[in-house]
Amino acid sequence: MTPYEKASRYLQELLKTSSLEDIIAGLSAKEHVDSPKLPRFIYASEQSVKRRWELLNNDEAQAILFDEAAAATMERYQHNIENYIGTVRMPVGVAGPLKVNGLFAQGDYFVPLATTEAALVASYSRGAQLITASGGCTSMLLSEGVSRAPGFVFQSLIESGMFVNWVMQHLEEIKQAGESTTRHGKFSEIRVNIEGNHVYLNIEFFTGDASGQNMVTIATQAICDYIEQHSPVRPQHSFIEANYSGDKKASSLSYLGVRGKKVSAEVTIPAALVKDYLRTTPEKMMEYWKMSAIGGVLSGTMGVQGHYANGLAALYIACGQDAACVSESAVGVTRIDVTERGELYMAVTLPNLIVGTIGGGTGLPTQQACLSLMGLAGTGKARAFAEVAAGLLLAGELSIIGALCAGDFTRAHRKLAREGKKAT
Repeated sequence: MTPYEKASRYLQELLKTSSLEDIIAGLSAKEHVDSPKLPRFIYASEQSVKRRWELLNNDEAQAILFDEAAAATMERYQHNIENYIGTVRMPVGVAGPLKVNGLFAQGDYFVPLATTEAALVASYSRGAQLITASGGCTSMLLSEGVSRAPGFVFQSLIESGMFVNWVMQHLEEIKQAGESTTRHGKFSEIRVNIEGNHVYLNIEFFTGDASGQNMVTIATQAICDYIEQHSPVRPQHSFIEANYSGDKKASSLSYLGVRGKKVSAEVTIPAALVKDYLRTTPEKMMEYWKMSAIGGVLSGTMGVQGHYANGLAALYIACGQDAACVSESAVGVTRIDVTERGELYMAVTLPNLIVGTIGGGTGLPTQQACLSLMGLAGTGKARAFAEVAAGLLLAGELSIIGALCAGDFTRAHRKLAREGKKAT
């Protein structure tokens, strides 16, 4: 079906129930009338929550979302949510054991995953068990840093060049301005991009055990304030983020540096274990990888991998990470090879793991409990957490590619998602 035919059919379906005039009237702006408003106080308090539910007027939903547990823990969420009305529960499962041999992560981990997608935890757990049976994966943190990219508008390209020259001569002062806002953040570098009379400064910080987006935003604002006060070349306009840092989006910039933590993990698996756990062969898995790599190129994907987002979303939600960062964290490359001894070699490389073990949602009760299950809650654990995350994604790639090669992919989803519901 051509795009024209598809659009024509869609329009015909719409016109079966409404006239064109009614459709246009429904889509047009309406005269404003006063609507019920949320309380102006956006934080969680007994009175403000009560007023919000009076406005929403849904006793059944209130009983579920704002139960005794949600009311009792309300104050814990003050710095994580506005216009609070309760909590949402998600099922949490564990995948593992996953043996990780890393620079910072050492041992067997049972990894908590929060998801509503049947078959996901089972798949990651199968891959983790295969990795563990093979002696574990090697997982290595390669680089780290979080960036913010302010933009500056000048009258001309000449002014852009003069401004960049001034910035390069005052890096120490710029560094001090940024670091003055944080005890944990450390200035790393500035990368410059000039586009006509526009200048982008990609400012990178080391953020310790925090995922660091807020930390870097505040530090970058201090840098922009210093530039505004001291630069002899005055920008006409400036913006704290000019959409050049790659924040919360997949970009080719990922492969040129790091945003968050860059980690690579690998495993070598004997053919007999591949057959026992996955019911396929290393050779067939490599053939699948070659075809999927070309498929990724043909479809224009950013990187080549099976389903990093599945594992990352479940891990991030369970462990109090910023779930929106899955959009950039899921950029990466999976590679498969067959060794001279006929073993399966698989590696994953992720340049954008935005993870932390302090700050953000990591201190909330259930999220901290999930981090604690792995022994990764609190200070000094973020690097190990990143290495475990890479090992988890390696497990997920092993399992899904094995299922596709063995013809188990559809069967597993049918059994766990459909037949499993019937069994309950």
